[in-house]
Amino acid sequence: MQPLKGIRVLDFSTLLPGPMATLILAEAGAEVIKIERPGRGDEMRSYRPSFGPDSVNFALLNRGKKSVAIDLKETGAAARLGPLIASAQVLVEQFRPGVMDRLGLGYGALSARNPALVYCSLTGFGQSGPKSGVAAHDINYIGDAGLLSLSAGPDGTPVIPPGLIADIGGGALPAVINILLALREAERTGRGRHLDIAMCDGVLAWTYWATGLIETTGTEPRPGGELVTGGSPRYQVYPCADGRFLAAGPLEQKFWDRFCELIGLAPEWRDDRVDAAGTAAAVRRIIAARPAAHWEQVFAGEDVCCTIVRTVKEAMADPHLRARGVWRGALVDGAERVSAVPVPLAPGYGPGEEAIGYPHIGADNHLLDAAD
Repeated sequence: MQPLKGIRVLDFSTLLPGPMATLILAEAGAEVIKIERPGRGDEMRSYRPSFGPDSVNFALLNRGKKSVAIDLKETGAAARLGPLIASAQVLVEQFRPGVMDRLGLGYGALSARNPALVYCSLTGFGQSGPKSGVAAHDINYIGDAGLLSLSAGPDGTPVIPPGLIADIGGGALPAVINILLALREAERTGRGRHLDIAMCDGVLAWTYWATGLIETTGTEPRPGGELVTGGSPRYQVYPCADGRFLAAGPLEQKFWDRFCELIGLAPEWRDDRVDAAGTAAAVRRIIAARPAAHWEQVFAGEDVCCTIVRTVKEAMADPHLRARGVWRGALVDGAERVSAVPVPLAPGYGPGEEAIGYPHIGADNHLLDAAD
């Protein structure tokens, strides 16, 4: 089942946040038409490694979409896009504030033609405020939101997260949520809405516990030193003897008690309220004495919230994830084939096991010709 069948989305976004948002909409059945510049198209097409004539990163994020190549700065471009805009339910754009207005494609102009249009502007700092025009990337947004300061390496320097938190968690996912809410509103009222999605704003939900600590105690969170950032022996990554790592999360007392029994932690270290650092060091010594396979066997079937840290390649082959079907979709281009991005749609929503391609630049310019 694809519940967004019949929804047309015009996608003016590039790189990761907007394309990830519209990928989710496309997987749910929406017709997504990318509006790209002629020649080079979306900059991500040039990234490496390649897939077909383009980048695998671009191909993965744009599976199942269409591409229209048009120079938005060219005289008459906005008018030429008019019929497509009139037929669309959603528009997603990722330019800096004011750019779409200058192109004749701002919300005011388009909503006058299509009152039910849901118009999503996805930016780093939003449509208003002192930083609205500032150039930045994921690391800057999580830095400005305070999230990066909560992660500390051995020397105290914040550790760069391996995932693009602001792009996806602060941008793409909030965009999808709000687009769906606005579509529901438009169904009831006949009126669309201009959605102002700021990635920096969206990151703030990730710091809920830290802001709560500040508001109630006035205490600044310690980088790498709070309950879920490395300050507790109950929520740690412990090295094993073979260079692998144990992700240990026995936070609740019943899990912690069983964890201590299974690893043979000395009684004097089990009350981690006395000396958390000492308890963590004692656990670290025990875990470091045995290889990962030993600990995997020890914790098998036990309620202790402990797992061995997997590589991405191992995760892609994980029997549980395979059984769940998250890797069942495929991205194809001619004879080339790779697994599709597992988007966060519940089982039953999406195209299932279909092998689906991605659009080459301007492959669907006939949509413009049909609209002329």
